[in-house]
Amino acid sequence: MAMDSAALHEVLCRGYPLDPDALAGRQFLGVDLSLPGWARRLLWHTFRKTFVRDGATGDVRGWNVRMEQHGVEGARIPLLDRRGEPITFGHYRIRSAAGVRFPKGWAGAHYLDYGAAGNTFFDFARLGFTPLVAVNEGSQALLLGWEVFRVGPLFLPMPLYWALRDEGPLDRVIAPPRPPRA
Repeated sequence: MAMDSAALHEVLCRGYPLDPDALAGRQFLGVDLSLPGWARRLLWHTFRKTFVRDGATGDVRGWNVRMEQHGVEGARIPLLDRRGEPITFGHYRIRSAAGVRFPKGWAGAHYLDYGAAGNTFFDFARLGFTPLVAVNEGSQALLLGWEVFRVGPLFLPMPLYWALRDEGPLDRVIAPPRPPRA
């Protein structure tokens, strides 16, 4: 958490490929690593990211869950909507990065595609084209992600990085708001 964006990008570029099969059925604590303190207070510092095998497509997909903010070592309590359901956003699918030219020299194996995962027009995350790597070889316990948005053919790299720490089996499956695109 003490690394700056340049150091985090170096870790990302040296990262290892994901094992989508090992991620399926797991949930992760997400920790923002680069927002300024005022933005963390306004938005969030922690969140949950999930992964599940989609029976219809065979892809590994997932979604983000808004969490009560109790710090990195605090309680893990999802924020709930009026019906008592977890507030989710930013559905994504794991995709191969083969043949995709990402900015800033990143040439990893996988990214999260938010544009083809069934998000609504009003979910800004739908522009996400987010590189994600395993930090340690042979382990999916600690992942590092980098926010990149894709608008048409343009990539907009952001100085925003986040870590994911494995927190165990997924406790429920959430459907995307709309049917995903192929």
